[in-house]
Amino acid sequence: MPRPPLLLALLSLAACARPHYSAPVPASFPPRVAHAGSVAARPSAVTSIEAVDYLLVRGLELPVAGMTRVQLRDTFDEGRDGGRVHRALDILAPRGTAVLAADSGRVLRIGANPLGGNIIYASDPLGRVVYYYAHLDGYQPGLTAGATIARGDTLGYVGTTGNAPKDTPHLHFQVMRMPADGRYWDGEPINPFPLLLLVRTASQP
Repeated sequence: MPRPPLLLALLSLAACARPHYSAPVPASFPPRVAHAGSVAARPSAVTSIEAVDYLLVRGLELPVAGMTRVQLRDTFDEGRDGGRVHRALDILAPRGTAVLAADSGRVLRIGANPLGGNIIYASDPLGRVVYYYAHLDGYQPGLTAGATIARGDTLGYVGTTGNAPKDTPHLHFQVMRMPADGRYWDGEPINPFPLLLLVRTASQP
């Protein structure tokens, strides 16, 4: 029996290589400017347990427009080639679908790398958590590093850049705790799947 197109698309994601524990290291790093409440000004990082508790209070928005919770699939612990573990969610959507900010905060970096293609790193308002959006087809016009964003803002658009299968547009969405050294691309991953299943009830800035 022929496999449904959606199943074939999901299976093809297994070929999508990912780093074992963290998002790809940026090819170049933007200057870090310390100011009150910024990532650079933070003296220490929170533990993973603290980060999860913090996110349970804040809640996360679904990062792809038109997506419902029942459509999500937990790909966090799936294997990838080279013995890697995914440590992120792949959210399938048509090319060009808006990628939305899962949380309010600040854009840390906009750029590209071989694995993620067009990528965005962002943090929450207190710089405790890092959000990584990858394989973007493009960025929201006018969005720049350092920009303040609100949850639900359009950041970019679903695509297949980087090592994503070219016939399977999707968002690679990763959540990490902010390391004490401020190396935001190298934080410990947190599975966002159960967090995204929760309906946010409190209003968080």
